[in-house]
Amino acid sequence: MPAWLLTAAYSLHMLATVIWIGGIAFQAALLLPLALQPETKPRERRKLLKSLRTRFQPLAWLCLAVLVGSGLTQMAANPNYDGLLVIDNRWSIAILLKHIAIAFMVALMAFQTWVLYPRWARLELILARSSGQTDAGEASLLQRENWLIRIQLALSALVLILTAIARTA
Repeated sequence: MPAWLLTAAYSLHMLATVIWIGGIAFQAALLLPLALQPETKPRERRKLLKSLRTRFQPLAWLCLAVLVGSGLTQMAANPNYDGLLVIDNRWSIAILLKHIAIAFMVALMAFQTWVLYPRWARLELILARSSGQTDAGEASLLQRENWLIRIQLALSALVLILTAIARTA
């Protein structure tokens, strides 16, 4: 494999990781706590979270695609890689566990994208028709979103730890 291709794969992989995990960390550590403060008005909270979703979700899915492509390139070039599902060393165990954690992250992201966010959109329509400030369903959606992001952050930390284990194997 040409050195320039491997360099590009490593660079793109790191960039996509920083954007994806950084976005999750930003949401968990700053955005949601700010949005959940009692003085934040419900309408402002919904507008802020909707804006984030609109901007971050496509970027997160793009990062995931880049991670898959660049990760496969790196894996194929790694001397510890002996073949698909050949798990015979510390590196392959760490990579397998890393991919399982990523699969859970992708499942959570898919749930957010295709289940939770459409529920938010329906809530917005209901509130727009009723001119209401809040709805009982909003608290439940906020709680779910908060937990999903926290779980993704924990899984992100696990992915980084498993990457470090693989790199030192």
